[in-house]
Amino acid sequence: MHVGWVAVFDPPEDRSAPEFEELRDHVRSRLPRAPRYRQKLRAVPLGLNAPVWVDDPDFDLARHLARADSERLSEIVDACMSEPLPRDRPLWQMWIAPRLEDGRIALVGKAHHCMVDGIAAVQLGSLLLDPTPDSPPCEREQWRPAAAPGRLELLARGVADLARDELRLASIPARIVASPRRAAEAVGHSRRALAALVDAIRPARFVEALNPPISPRRHLGYLGRPLEDLLRIKQRLGVTLNDVVLAVATSGVRAFMAERGDRPVNVKAMVPVSVRAEDEGDALGNRISFMFVDLPCEEPDPLRRVRDLHAETGERKRRRTPEGADDVLRLLAFTPPPLQRLAAQLAASPRAFNLVVSNIPGPRDVTYMRACRLREAYPVVPLADQHALSIGFTSVADRGCFGLYADPVALPDADELVSHIDAAIDELLEHSLRPKSRKPAFA
Repeated sequence: MHVGWVAVFDPPEDRSAPEFEELRDHVRSRLPRAPRYRQKLRAVPLGLNAPVWVDDPDFDLARHLARADSERLSEIVDACMSEPLPRDRPLWQMWIAPRLEDGRIALVGKAHHCMVDGIAAVQLGSLLLDPTPDSPPCEREQWRPAAAPGRLELLARGVADLARDELRLASIPARIVASPRRAAEAVGHSRRALAALVDAIRPARFVEALNPPISPRRHLGYLGRPLEDLLRIKQRLGVTLNDVVLAVATSGVRAFMAERGDRPVNVKAMVPVSVRAEDEGDALGNRISFMFVDLPCEEPDPLRRVRDLHAETGERKRRRTPEGADDVLRLLAFTPPPLQRLAAQLAASPRAFNLVVSNIPGPRDVTYMRACRLREAYPVVPLADQHALSIGFTSVADRGCFGLYADPVALPDADELVSHIDAAIDELLEHSLRPKSRKPAFA
């Protein structure tokens, strides 16, 4: 359950490329900006509450940052992502390739989903970047871990947190009765939470190609396109960029099914949605909700697929389905841990959804790491059990980057999906370049 990123940089034109040691020191100098990366999880005695974050007294950057032993990007990424993160230390790793076979530089990183969601991972990666080629000099920091709480303190904290949650839960009815405004808000929250819950438990159709048993192996397929291609489709068809991403993913999955000899069927996608408030944009942790969208793979007309997706996502946003799902998740936080684990298992089941399609905003401006320009960044969206494929998209300045994360044992031909999505973009681009008729594309 790690999220990740694959960042590819051009070497500097006016100076020699940085060596591994220089890049390692650069990462070290930026760690103070993300204290969570020097913390690990510690269990609360008797399992009374969720684990807590504590400073790792044995933190050693060498256990988290490694030099890649290959010059082939695909080999580096697949090796990195196929290894589970050790649980006895901060839950992240980075592999640096100071020289790929094409002369570029790569940074491959991963962090457990309990540390960061996709947006926080992008923001954290951005901590390594600068707006100009000239980075400030690396500074040595004298970091000392805070004293770890003892077992009795952890137990007392766990009991206190449980009591606080119970009091907060018990006080909700009284607060609602005391305030008509809160009563009206509670009704609205209940309606949208119920709608989100009904949507979540609506069973997904089993799709053999997407939902077989999976292995520990991981593979990432890449597709980079000029961002202008996707924006032109968005503007011409009057939809959102997220609609375009969902549409080309739908077209790609449809063509992939047909190529395998399967009849294309509609699939249920989980679409993560950020619910971060403006004042917590730089916070780590996991602050995403979700909505479920039916990808119309059965529809043969590409423009109708875009239309159907635009209507469906628009309706869910009007109903505030992602906020309703967030209300459900917040309510689950008050339930006993066994019930939380059961809910998590049900939510990650192939009965709930077939695949994840995630659109993660990336840096809009040109950025650098030690004078190396960031050209591409491919997202890694985690795979749940019996989910052989996830599709992530992010943008970097003028590039749109798709990361197709798959189990190569369960889905050995996943790379073919890359070419299908590429062709789907070309198809919609061709439609968007045709002269406009008097009638809007989507009335």
